[in-house]
Amino acid sequence: MKLSTPQTTVQPMKLAIASGKGGTGKTTLAVALAQACLGPVHLLDCDVEEPNSHLFLTPHFGKKQAVTVAVPQINESLCNHCGQCADFCQFNAIVALPKQTMIFSELCHSCGGCVQICPTSALTETDKKVGTIERGQCDHITLIKGTMDVGQAMSPPVIRAVKKQFDPNYLTIVDCPPGTSCPMITAVRDADFVLLVTEPTPFGLHDLTLAVETLRQLKLPFGVVLNRSDIGDQGVVNYCRQEPIPIMLQIPDDREVAVAYSRGKGLLDALPHLKPQLQRLLNTISQRQHGGQR
Repeated sequence: MKLSTPQTTVQPMKLAIASGKGGTGKTTLAVALAQACLGPVHLLDCDVEEPNSHLFLTPHFGKKQAVTVAVPQINESLCNHCGQCADFCQFNAIVALPKQTMIFSELCHSCGGCVQICPTSALTETDKKVGTIERGQCDHITLIKGTMDVGQAMSPPVIRAVKKQFDPNYLTIVDCPPGTSCPMITAVRDADFVLLVTEPTPFGLHDLTLAVETLRQLKLPFGVVLNRSDIGDQGVVNYCRQEPIPIMLQIPDDREVAVAYSRGKGLLDALPHLKPQLQRLLNTISQRQHGGQR
């Protein structure tokens, strides 16, 4: 695919970097795109179970902000154990026994329905901490990192909290969780464009097809970045031709990238000559979203 000539800045948009599987280079690309941008950019690390964008940027973080969700708590003196709350809950977060009502907050999706239907007002909501948000600066990059607390079962509440930091006045790059389940869907939802990072292997192709099906269900525009493009087979390339899906960038396998990664350095530290290609990629996507190239 022909990419446009680099411009000075990229129009504000929300660009999500996702992948069907882990280990394809999603975070590496997200950080490199943020570094290649010529203007201010916000990088949202929504891989909240294992955020690692900061390892390549080493920003100075300010005060941590707690992420909380509302969960029910029960006043046993008011509860008549009628079971209406348990019947209402679709996630089995409440179990009503003849003489006891039990709440499993790890399963609660914070809909508040149980509190509304309780006939004796025995249920009220309380805040439960599930993670933290940190905001840091590194040159022109504002990094917003979410971290889920150890022992928590669901990451979407933390991902949504990170995405609330979105500023429409800036280019925003969202580093998404791997896979195609709820965390990834939460991260890519409402993105202007999604880049799917994959690799030319059978595993890469299998998980790419799942990610493509997911994004098509969400009706989101997307393209593919083929990492380690000179290894493996032609399965991914053939699949993208058949669909058709644009392969917007190919990054060859290079030992220098692995060496830099092991030292906490990023893609552009190892291969600085890729910077113009990344800038052209950003410009091409920006033009697609703002009435230019289609």
